[in-house]
Amino acid sequence: MGKQRSKVCGIDVHKRFLVATIADKTGYRKIKKFSNEIEPLLQLREWIFEEHCETVAFESTGEYWYSLHDILHGYVEIIVANAYHIKWIPGKKTDNIDSEWIAELVLNDLISPSCILPEEQREIRALSRLREKLVKERTDHKNWVHKILDSACIRLSVILSDIFGKSGLTILKGILSGVPIDEIIKKLPKRYQSRSDEIKGEIQSELSERQMIQLQTSLVMIEYLNTKIK
Repeated sequence: MGKQRSKVCGIDVHKRFLVATIADKTGYRKIKKFSNEIEPLLQLREWIFEEHCETVAFESTGEYWYSLHDILHGYVEIIVANAYHIKWIPGKKTDNIDSEWIAELVLNDLISPSCILPEEQREIRALSRLREKLVKERTDHKNWVHKILDSACIRLSVILSDIFGKSGLTILKGILSGVPIDEIIKKLPKRYQSRSDEIKGEIQSELSERQMIQLQTSLVMIEYLNTKIK
């Protein structure tokens, strides 16, 4: 036998609103719609208390269920269900709304709860995903810089292993500022000064105004993203 529940609430979560169905073993059904905002969610919690629900269940849809989970956590038993699992449970009637079907399933203990990370771990995961996105954006800008230089026949990558290191940025910023190549080379470490002819040979072309704007924009973005990633 599964866990016996006498009264439960099933919730269908959307981006801007949610639909909640309270159901019990006698066939009692009550449905309400709430905005997916803090004050309406608090009203939903109060309604669940007033109805003496033992368990609340909803699907882990996107990011929209997090605020609902946090509002209810510690006040009532929560089951966060895998949407794919619910979809393939047979028996749903065509006229059932989703929240009513979820309530029916949890009332009969037919939903397996998903593993929910503690809030601190969810915060770390969210920040890790943000960092990953920033790194990808920085890589896009770096690739764009390589493309701009290649289109101008400036082959810095032949000389430098990383054109975004200190020496590479000294050269790029010097080019953008219109500094003569001999002056730029004087600012480089001695190991590169000894290769001055090679460096000059790779920076013979000039960037167009459009290429200068693109290069400057990407370098500014790379510097900004470096700070945010740190």
